[in-house]
Amino acid sequence: MVGSRQYPDEPSGPFPSPPTTFEDREGRSIEIRAPAAFADDALDDVVEMYVEFDPTDRAQGIPPTGEDRIRNWLETIAEDSVTVVAFHDGDAIGHAMLVPDSDDPDAIAEKSDIEWELAIFVLQAYQQAGIGTVLLENLLGHATDLGIRRVWLTVERWNNPAIALYERVGFESTGTESFEQEMAILLDN
Repeated sequence: MVGSRQYPDEPSGPFPSPPTTFEDREGRSIEIRAPAAFADDALDDVVEMYVEFDPTDRAQGIPPTGEDRIRNWLETIAEDSVTVVAFHDGDAIGHAMLVPDSDDPDAIAEKSDIEWELAIFVLQAYQQAGIGTVLLENLLGHATDLGIRRVWLTVERWNNPAIALYERVGFESTGTESFEQEMAILLDN
């Protein structure tokens, strides 16, 4: 069931879908994959990425710190979330996911009838190289392929690079709290 959140009038897209390979601004070959519920050791790769993640770059309490807490967090959301992972030389260096804004298993299975919250993280050594944009576009393309239409997020109001990234792909501001900016996108299905 769709909540009371505001969405743009016009849908955005189309977006590419994984798998995608591209060269980032630093000349590194980056591969974007959409692992099925963290199959093929992708969970271990993403856990390792978050263990390396600088805790000062955490947003709104995520990712958690400590390997056990990270693994538990990812395992808790893995079954119902939609995930894409960026890899460089076999190592996970970016992760983007959509988490359903519902506890109803039937609504989650239907996908298009609910809202999905976005989270995206790129290791600090790989930021500002265009990886976040491609990772986000591939997540939105994968979501479109699955029938997802409504995606929202919150971002700290002073995080101008992240806000610019979200606006580039079609997110629009829908509200503000004292420390957070809410943004939303309607996907073109």
